[in-house]
Amino acid sequence: MKTLQLAGLARALVASRRTWVFGAALAVAGAAHGADVEIEVWHTLSGPNKAEFEKLAKKYNKEQKEVSVELRDFPTEQALQQAAADALKKKKGPNLIQLSDNRSPEVVSDHKAILPLHQLLARYPIKDLNWFLPSTSSFTRDAKGRLLAFPWMAEVPMMFYNLSYYKKAGLDPNRPPRTWADLQGDLLKLRDVANIECPYASSNQVKVHLENLAPVNKQAFTSNDNGLASSKAAPTLRFDTLYMRHVSLMVSWKRSLLFTAHSDDNESDKLFAKGECAVLTSGSGAAGLFMNTRSLSFGVAPLPYYDQVTKEAGAPFISGSALWAIEGHSQAQEKATAQFLAWLAKPVIAAEWHQRTGYLPLTDAAFRAADVSFYNKVPGAQAIVQSMVGKAPQTSRGFRMANYDRVEVVLNQELNEALEGKTPPVAALNRAADQARKLAQQR
Repeated sequence: MKTLQLAGLARALVASRRTWVFGAALAVAGAAHGADVEIEVWHTLSGPNKAEFEKLAKKYNKEQKEVSVELRDFPTEQALQQAAADALKKKKGPNLIQLSDNRSPEVVSDHKAILPLHQLLARYPIKDLNWFLPSTSSFTRDAKGRLLAFPWMAEVPMMFYNLSYYKKAGLDPNRPPRTWADLQGDLLKLRDVANIECPYASSNQVKVHLENLAPVNKQAFTSNDNGLASSKAAPTLRFDTLYMRHVSLMVSWKRSLLFTAHSDDNESDKLFAKGECAVLTSGSGAAGLFMNTRSLSFGVAPLPYYDQVTKEAGAPFISGSALWAIEGHSQAQEKATAQFLAWLAKPVIAAEWHQRTGYLPLTDAAFRAADVSFYNKVPGAQAIVQSMVGKAPQTSRGFRMANYDRVEVVLNQELNEALEGKTPPVAALNRAADQARKLAQQR
């Protein structure tokens, strides 16, 4: 599935001074009978990842009789926004809601509709408060390190490659490319030897080709220490020669038919699943779709880097989406919400979720609980997850930028202009940086 952009309710919560658009409320699924307490979880998961979440909720409901968890899915974040805004207006909001990483989690947590997770857990403690790997959950923590939301859908961008096509092209499937130059050599063989019409495709193009180009090459994405340093000045994007080189390379790949499909959603994931494209860059959560696709054998590898810039690759930003608790519920429901989250964080449950979806494990215990056979089936997966353990490097801790939901739209537009040959790469990057600076300064 796609790495979720800030939209829907997240936009409404962050921009609290804007007018919410209230859509018609969607019918809420009926709660199971017999439980003492019922809680609702609203989400935008789709495909196999949605099915896995539904399976876990049913399992939880079956294991005990005190709490009934009802899941409600939405096809788009706009649909979730309309239903949630209307429900909150009537003081009938869900207990948990899935929100995308908006690069300003403190702003979301300050909204009156949100109950920060550290406050919920202070009222209803869970045995082990050290579940969450710092690097995995950094996008849901505030400046004090307090957990604001449950990073259930944490993920990183990575490269997926079709093992069968690599063999057909005479390439070693156990040696995926490490650098962009190496990848270009592989793509040429996939095009010319294996006759693949779509050698390379990319989903989540802003995250892959702009956001994470910096940390993977051990550089900062924005000024002010990626916006994490205390400063009155709004962080600005740092589109230097690395970016000019990379976008220019991608444009040349487009012209030579090495790079044939790209978007900022998850459309290219479907092309890879169908076997139409040989290499894909996307979020790790796309693995849920691929592992449920028959006849598809694939491996994964970190995003490529430029060895002229760094001798070894850095770590990407961890992002994704999380479950946020909603204020205004009874003590019994708050306690039930905390109990459900504690159950999801159990090593065996969190490991199952990680292995079935591709999202990162919540805890070190969950990583250790993962079945070795899972990592054997997906070459490269264990190494990528292992690299997430421990303290994140300075350039990979994440970044903060106000109004990033609007900034990301601009970045996507300008990147498309460059890739489609409508605007020279340098001009597109300069224009994107200028517009981003103006948006980030707005309050």
